Amino acid sequence: MSHLTRRQFVQKTALAAVAAQLATSLRAQVNAAPAGAVPVKASVKPGVAEARWLDGSTPKVQPGATWGVAWPRGQHPAGTTFALRADGAALPVQSWPLATWPDGSFKWTAHALPANTPGASFELAAGTPAELPQPLRASESADAIAIDTGVIQVRVARAGRELIPLITRDGREILQHGRLVLLRQDAAEAGADPEPFAGEIGAVTLEQSGPVRAVVKIEGRHAAEQGGRAWLPFVVRLYFYAGGDAIRVMHTIIYDGDERKDFIRGLGLRFDVPLRGELHDRHVRFSGQEAGLFTEAVRGLTGLRRDAGAAVKNAQRAGEATPPLEAWPKNVSSRLHYVPAFGDWTVFQPNADGFEIRKRTKPGYTWISAARGQRAGGMGYVGTPTGGVAFGIRNFWQSHPAQLDIRGAAGERAEVTAWVWAPEAGPMDLRGYHDSLGEDTYDKQLEAMEITYEDYEPGFDKPEGVARTSELYLFALAATPRGAQLAALADVVRTPPVVMATPATLHVAGVFGGLWSPVDRSTPERAAIEDQLDWYFDYYQQQREERRWYGYWNYGDVMHSYDVDRHEWKYDVGGFAWDNSELSTDIWLWLLFLRSGRADIFRFAEALTRHTGEVDVHHQGRFAPLGSRHNVLHWGCSAKQLRISTALNRRYYYYLTGDERFGDLMREQIEAARALAMIQANRKVARDRVTPPDPNAKEVYAGFGTDWGSLAGAWLTEWERTGDPKMRDRLLASMRTIAAQPQGFFTGGARLQLATGAFAKSDNERPNVSHLSAVFGLVEVCAELVQLLDVPEFKQAWLDYCRLYNAPGEEQAQRFGQPLRGISLQQGHSRLTAFAAVQQREPTLAQRAWSEFFRGEGGEGRTRNQRLEVHEVRGPEVLRPVHEARFVSTNGSAQWGLAAIECLALVGDQLGAHK
Repeated sequence: MSHLTRRQFVQKTALAAVAAQLATSLRAQVNAAPAGAVPVKASVKPGVAEARWLDGSTPKVQPGATWGVAWPRGQHPAGTTFALRADGAALPVQSWPLATWPDGSFKWTAHALPANTPGASFELAAGTPAELPQPLRASESADAIAIDTGVIQVRVARAGRELIPLITRDGREILQHGRLVLLRQDAAEAGADPEPFAGEIGAVTLEQSGPVRAVVKIEGRHAAEQGGRAWLPFVVRLYFYAGGDAIRVMHTIIYDGDERKDFIRGLGLRFDVPLRGELHDRHVRFSGQEAGLFTEAVRGLTGLRRDAGAAVKNAQRAGEATPPLEAWPKNVSSRLHYVPAFGDWTVFQPNADGFEIRKRTKPGYTWISAARGQRAGGMGYVGTPTGGVAFGIRNFWQSHPAQLDIRGAAGERAEVTAWVWAPEAGPMDLRGYHDSLGEDTYDKQLEAMEITYEDYEPGFDKPEGVARTSELYLFALAATPRGAQLAALADVVRTPPVVMATPATLHVAGVFGGLWSPVDRSTPERAAIEDQLDWYFDYYQQQREERRWYGYWNYGDVMHSYDVDRHEWKYDVGGFAWDNSELSTDIWLWLLFLRSGRADIFRFAEALTRHTGEVDVHHQGRFAPLGSRHNVLHWGCSAKQLRISTALNRRYYYYLTGDERFGDLMREQIEAARALAMIQANRKVARDRVTPPDPNAKEVYAGFGTDWGSLAGAWLTEWERTGDPKMRDRLLASMRTIAAQPQGFFTGGARLQLATGAFAKSDNERPNVSHLSAVFGLVEVCAELVQLLDVPEFKQAWLDYCRLYNAPGEEQAQRFGQPLRGISLQQGHSRLTAFAAVQQREPTLAQRAWSEFFRGEGGEGRTRNQRLEVHEVRGPEVLRPVHEARFVSTNGSAQWGLAAIECLALVGDQLGAHK
């Protein structure tokens, strides 16, 4: 095992083949600006919101884009229309509100670009949008919704088992019978005979209808093909843009089966592609890594004993129509029927490290291995010079096992299936990973926590109601694309183009409580903190690659704790394995993105929050809508908690992108407090105070930290999105009654009235402190509430908590009669001290915040003038070379990152004053 400095670590890993994809994100020069960071402007034009392509350049293919914009309070009243410009030219844009300030003015708006809109950067301001020459049109009838983008015409069914019965282009049928497919088996063994199911539509909603963007939401269940059982609910959203030939498909499933007998063998989207013309003019394509393409024909004309001639071969290779047969050499054209036609094709990615492409002539005959590689791009194509379909699955290899099938391409139509769970991988096994280990009482379960940190309880490790969302793309094309165009489509599938408001635009709007500021390296002290912020993110990005944190149910999440003896993250140790948003990992990464605009951070945070909002939360069943604490299985812990399902983790992505699924997830949390009447968090440690589960309860006990912070986040978001006065009133009632408690926030919790949001006054006069109360989004939501609502007593109660949590013992004793107990995570809480310093305008308190931050107590001590040491470990100590920073834990990284970001934003001007 060798020791590396940070500089050596960066240089060495940049050269390592296994980490090649990460090389650009690992900095060799300490003071270099991060790759992909947006240059920070001192100001933006008044009333103008600036945006750019996230990756810094105009995409080669742009299927349409949606992004969110924040506005300062009072700048744009409700009803304002917006105009978009790029390079001085007016562009069409569709706009709609996402959130409003308390005065009714726009806080967040969403905007959509038509497909292939020119421009590398954009300016949005109040005005009249430019008209589209051919706007998207959506029309509804009793049995279908019809979408016309101006390029393709799509029929979406309202009932039945075909979601997309037909897509046409230029009067030709391009895609038919688009449907969902599911294979289920009742045993975990791969050889079991699967039972087929088909997605059956239950409800269809036209959520948006143009002129630039249309969204159709389809809900239903998978029903047995022969009738009978219907299970595995789905939510599919179809996205269309004016001038586009693409459909973005967001595919969500919610598991409601019995994991002991409902094993998913295959799950995907299937459709037919009509094929016209000769077999040698039928083309098959698959994307590999980067610009790599697999390009063949159903009946190949190259490599034959007799040469078809350059004109024929070049046309077939290019995807063009070959010359008429009479123009071919007769010794080829007369023998074509002896050349096998390959009708069936498969690309299968069983893991993150390898894929195979196979083909066969037809069922009943052997498969031939056609190509192999490491990571497939996830896109395929089948069609002819007169039209075809490109199709793909985003995060194809990251979310393995995945598979693309083409069947019957030698017939009248090819059947295509995009499998988000590959049948060839065997059954999906969602069962628990151990038996009860004898933990049949609460006492035994508490004792087991002392050794593995796992909060186990029989029956609580079920995947009941967990969800998974996959992103797919369909392109209805007029002809087989040339290689460069197909590679560009593969880039869309792999890395969809994103428009993003600049950090300066978002910062000047004052959103998210003023707790972040754009990257600033103007002093050595600031630069050192900026470097370490970059270092932590880069380290996690590299660890994801080296440790292969990939897979259908895993991709996006990170690990919680590290095992230095095994040189491995504790993937199999109880409560130390998957992180499940512990201590606000999501919020750390989103604030990191807001201030930098870095594309790599955005996509890492996107994958994380997509995962934590779907997989780590129970969306149906007895645990809904609570989340599950960190565990070997994402749903395995018996601690079902609001702090994991909290809307606070979802708001950033929702407002930045307008993503409708995230809107659904946040809305699930509005009445989440009712679940606390059924699953009481203290049932194992305060059994004398536990009440029987009551589905009709009028009140529940809720803590003022992780519980109320999560509820307040859901209520605040719904109020901002809809203006619902009920949500505002719940916020106000809860804020006032927390302030009225004997010790304010230090009271710890009280009985919450579910209908009104008011807390009963606790009879407990003693302070009750938990180091976890403020580290799951409470800091962030309270900053916004203080900003938005004028409740002086609440503001004072919160500032008291911020000031006193980390205060010297004598100051605490002066208030409470004795120093507080249970204090930990002091470094992470330095941002609370900083908030109090700003609100109360106390420079000495600001300097105390920096002292708490740099002291590193209860957090990450390597903060000033200490090396960030990384060790490279090689065989035979490990299976393959890895890098480890032994001091890193995700709890520490998230809290250090949040403290650094928020202290810089709040009291950065006092950084140089701290000694």
